[in-house]
Amino acid sequence: MSSKPALKGRAARLARLFPAGPRQAARTPFVLLVVLLLGGGLIGLLVLNSALSEGSFKMDDLRKDTKGLTDEEQALQRDIDSYSAPDALQRRARELGMVPGGDPAFLNPDGTVKGVPSAAARQSVDPVVRPPETVTLPQAPGPAGSAAPARSAERPTAATPETPGR
Repeated sequence: MSSKPALKGRAARLARLFPAGPRQAARTPFVLLVVLLLGGGLIGLLVLNSALSEGSFKMDDLRKDTKGLTDEEQALQRDIDSYSAPDALQRRARELGMVPGGDPAFLNPDGTVKGVPSAAARQSVDPVVRPPETVTLPQAPGPAGSAAPARSAERPTAATPETPGR
């Protein structure tokens, strides 16, 4: 007796399509597939690692730029604060020939005047008032002997608009 039962009908036709004896699969395609998958994975990891390091360098550069711009903003804010200090404003106003005002009077919504106004005190000596554009700093020769454009000595050269709440 045989160890296998005899197949009939449809099963017998299907059995003829498959080889009868045990066969080993070819190893070359399998090994080639495994090598390609491993190589592709390694190349993918290399590309991913390169992209992450490039992003890290960009982030480091942006952090340095942010720190520099923050320092510049703080320096400009200090300049603004020094120019807007009460004593600096008073000194600049006196240089422009302004004097402190007298007592103010207020106009009510119904048209009546509240308070008694008084004139500003007269200055004993009228100073020579020059517009700030005419006050210049000493000019240092630039490249090729050209002189730099004159700037006002009393006005800030660069200022950012002051934001409310500061």
